[in-house]
Amino acid sequence: MKRRFLLILMTALLIITTGCAVSEPSQSQWNRREKQVKLFIAQHLDTIRPLDKASALAWWEAATTGKPEAYRKAAETQLEINTILSDKKQFIFLKESRESGQVKDPSLARQLDLLYRAYLANQIDPELNRQIVELSTQIDERFSTFRGTMEGKKVTDNEIKDILKTSTDSEQRKKAWLASKQVGQAVADDILKLVRLRNQAARSLGFDNYHTMSLELSEQKVEDVQAILDALFELTKEPYTRLKAELDKKLAEDCGVTVSELQPWHYHDPFFQETPLVYAVDLDAYYKDKDIVQLARRFYAGIGLDVDAILAHSDLFEREGKNPHAFCTHIDREGDVRILCNIKPNETWMETTLHELGHGVYDKYFDPEMPYLLRGPVHAFATEGIAMFFGRLSRNPEWMQKMLDLSDAQRTQIAEVAGQYARAKQLIFARWDMVMFHFERQLYADPDQDVNALWWNLVQHYQQIGKPSGWDEPDWAAKIHIASAPCYYHNYLLGELFASQVHHKLVADVLKGVDMEAGYVGKKRAGLYLKEHIFEPGSLYPWNEMIARATGEPLTPKYFVDQFVK
Repeated sequence: MKRRFLLILMTALLIITTGCAVSEPSQSQWNRREKQVKLFIAQHLDTIRPLDKASALAWWEAATTGKPEAYRKAAETQLEINTILSDKKQFIFLKESRESGQVKDPSLARQLDLLYRAYLANQIDPELNRQIVELSTQIDERFSTFRGTMEGKKVTDNEIKDILKTSTDSEQRKKAWLASKQVGQAVADDILKLVRLRNQAARSLGFDNYHTMSLELSEQKVEDVQAILDALFELTKEPYTRLKAELDKKLAEDCGVTVSELQPWHYHDPFFQETPLVYAVDLDAYYKDKDIVQLARRFYAGIGLDVDAILAHSDLFEREGKNPHAFCTHIDREGDVRILCNIKPNETWMETTLHELGHGVYDKYFDPEMPYLLRGPVHAFATEGIAMFFGRLSRNPEWMQKMLDLSDAQRTQIAEVAGQYARAKQLIFARWDMVMFHFERQLYADPDQDVNALWWNLVQHYQQIGKPSGWDEPDWAAKIHIASAPCYYHNYLLGELFASQVHHKLVADVLKGVDMEAGYVGKKRAGLYLKEHIFEPGSLYPWNEMIARATGEPLTPKYFVDQFVK
């Protein structure tokens, strides 16, 4: 059975292309069409490049300050970009050029395809487009500035997570968990309105809903992604159930309750997407007196990926009005890469900082000769995979020993639980990812259903966590991705598959002789491989072609399964 599902999982990742035979155009037709496309792109970039930069700067200011005028400017700039991309005459030219088969230059054909997809996504009614942008911006602003309250006092995300990580008082934990959900109550109605608007836009373009459109425009198919997740569900069913039972026993003991009395607030983060720190070693203790930024800076420099310029432009620490989450942005596709964090000295923020800088080096180290439209990650899940590859190191015994100057005894102590943490992290996250994917798929299929019940049914099925008695609140809406990064979450899990495949390639072929627990400290060949084979190609190739070129085979789950499931 396990082998069968692994085959399903691997097969689900194949891209099948079809076409039809047409008479071959003459060389002069090719040349004429290619010249027309080159001219179109040049004129397009003259207009769009300054707007791209202005938009990125406006969103950065909004996220770092929380100022309403910054959000307004961001929305206005995005609307201006969307208006350009909605031009029907230009879209028809792109569509005809793409279908003509006369653009033979691979780089030019790839740019044409990416532009076509961008224009297609914007062939909607201008008034509808305006409503979508303005409403999504308002929701973003509310997420950035909202702070939940406990006992009448505002609390930050970091304070909530600290309580959920450390407190053994069930009542205090409950109050913190409830505070984490309050933003959902504030934005739920607007998110449902936004979902309906997005569906209206998608249907006007011939898609059944926005979820389907989002995946297909990013070169994915809903059924392929669902097949991957369904197969992973079966592969992880028994291991996850055993892990969950083990964790529940420890969590219940810590809080002085029975396993049957456990509630969602007894887990160590608001959504049970992270591993509770219940094993013999508290990894946070190793980071509590450390400079997280300097550790990350020193590590990346050691593998030949200098992040000084990224950090110099970044916003790294918590303050009022600032977006409480973390992200990376490339302002101009010219190398102005920045990350936003809210760093505290703990393992979670060590992982997050390594993760966001992973996005950053992917963006920074593109080939500077690459055309503007191809400067960036080949796919969302590819940059997530690189970010996850680096983020995993915060719990790696070799990495921790070398970066934190630990003794052999300390490394041995960490190693005893690091494997448990790594496996638990992947199993827990895979199940959480399944909740998000299936929730959004069903939400966009029918936003008028009982969405609160849908959420908790999926949480029960995939995460094995029950809804509190009598509870009926929009907890789903407290997850910012549903509003701000819609239909994206499955890319995190695909990214984990990619991270494992890159790790295997580095260990087996690039570094040779390094074991599977490699921490990569000082391994410049690893950084060079990533630059040459993954970062520099940018978006020149479709995602599975890039992965096959870089690792020797298309994306496959077998290395992820070997690492974390078997």
